[in-house]
Amino acid sequence: MIYAGNITSYAMTCSEPGQPMIGGFATWRNIPITFDKVDTPNTTVTAANYLRLTPNTEDSPFANNIEIGLYAEKTGKTTATYGPKWTELGNNGGKTKAITAGVDPAKPDGRNHTYMLVRQPTGNQWDVLYDFNTVGSTTDQLKVVPGATNRIDTGLELMGHRYINVPQIANRMQFMDGNKTWRQVATKNTAKVVTLPSCSATVKPPNCFDVKLTDKTNFAQWTVSKLRKPATAAPTTAGAQPMRARVSSSAMYNGVNQTALQRCLADDADRCLETVPGLAECVRTIGQCNAAPAQARAGLRSAAAQGPQIAADAVAEHAAAAFNVGPESITVTPAPPQTTAAGEEAAWQVTSAQATPGLRPAGRTFTGFTAIYSARTSQLLEACWGDMCHDA
Repeated sequence: MIYAGNITSYAMTCSEPGQPMIGGFATWRNIPITFDKVDTPNTTVTAANYLRLTPNTEDSPFANNIEIGLYAEKTGKTTATYGPKWTELGNNGGKTKAITAGVDPAKPDGRNHTYMLVRQPTGNQWDVLYDFNTVGSTTDQLKVVPGATNRIDTGLELMGHRYINVPQIANRMQFMDGNKTWRQVATKNTAKVVTLPSCSATVKPPNCFDVKLTDKTNFAQWTVSKLRKPATAAPTTAGAQPMRARVSSSAMYNGVNQTALQRCLADDADRCLETVPGLAECVRTIGQCNAAPAQARAGLRSAAAQGPQIAADAVAEHAAAAFNVGPESITVTPAPPQTTAAGEEAAWQVTSAQATPGLRPAGRTFTGFTAIYSARTSQLLEACWGDMCHDA
């Protein structure tokens, strides 16, 4: 059986700062992404709002890159997963990993979260930070070179868009220049890539986007939504009360005042690097700057026994659609318990030696993949494809 349902729709901005870039930073709120409660066999239905940084486009606009963002996926007629993850595309493969740290990362509670990529002080690799804490590092990125040879993108990507409802997301983005200063991209260096028509009186949801670039001379905010039905009320995020993590009122952590940080995350997250004393230096030198995730995880109980376990054949079908391979090529075995936002969970390991485009298709195929899925929710927890599996 051929899985041909992976048609992708975009509402993205693509920016070339025109100078060496050693960091990318974006923030938006966890909004509720929902799916039609219908069967969608052999079709991948996902929503991804992400920041993507391509350090060196000298040879190709599809060069090695890093992506971090919020992802939701329809996993059954009435089930779905939701949460942040990051992905690296290398020379001959890729890898992806769910981010399980943080305060309520898997809840659409309107809380602000931050997504950051910072080049390491030596070499060509990058640290990946979520809510100002390092959650991973790259292994196969290219060097940064002078000129307009890098790119930073942000926005919304959908597969199976007609089944998805995405309320308004306000993406705010910056980049770090060679002097370690965070800047907004000049508007003249930003392009919009929108593959569905704009919603209007004659073009109605679900086959349209509502988008707006707020700018003067610099990129300030990219606002995007893709509704399932015409709106009858204000967007879900309108008037939402800021969510604030609970921390000790006098807490200092790695030189960062945690009360000031949580207040900034709730109210004005894109300015935290300039308004919270010590935060920018902590991000550059320590990479663990936010104490709230550790406090939130304290006492978290195991989720392994919650609810029925998803059958191996259902996970195999899910993986076959995601990696665009035949289910007959897939082997499913129990994996060790995995740490998720809900605690320790039972998991399935899925492997295949068949050629696959991976999870971020770019016109190439790679030999085989390995993926770990939650046995409770069918959420993809981590995966690799091609040579990146050998480097894992």
